[in-house]
Amino acid sequence: QVQVVESGGGLVQSGQSLKLSCKVSGSLQRINVMAWYRQQAPGQQRELVARMPSGDATYLADFAKGRFAISRDDAGNMAYLQMNLLKPEDTGDYYCKANVLANFRSRNYWGRGTQVAVSA
Repeated sequence: QVQVVESGGGLVQSGQSLKLSCKVSGSLQRINVMAWYRQQAPGQQRELVARMPSGDATYLADFAKGRFAISRDDAGNMAYLQMNLLKPEDTGDYYCKANVLANFRSRNYWGRGTQVAVSA
């Protein structure tokens, strides 16, 4: 069974930084894609923040460009989201999604999320 666990959320002031971590564990053959999503309020749809397939190519949402960066540590089955110059509108629950090859089948696995709160 594959598990995804996020950490690193917290309460910060506007302009400060946070680094989120995502750990993938379990019986897996390969992590294809790691991605971060956020949900800014209950009932709102999760929106893609950043995405990184294996290799160096990355995708950042427009609101994240210039402030956020995604990275991976494939040896440790980890992904990170470095968030700088945080704004109050970045407040929300941040989720990690891993597309994992396990038992010769690829599927998506989600973590339970980590909370980020940015005060003005």
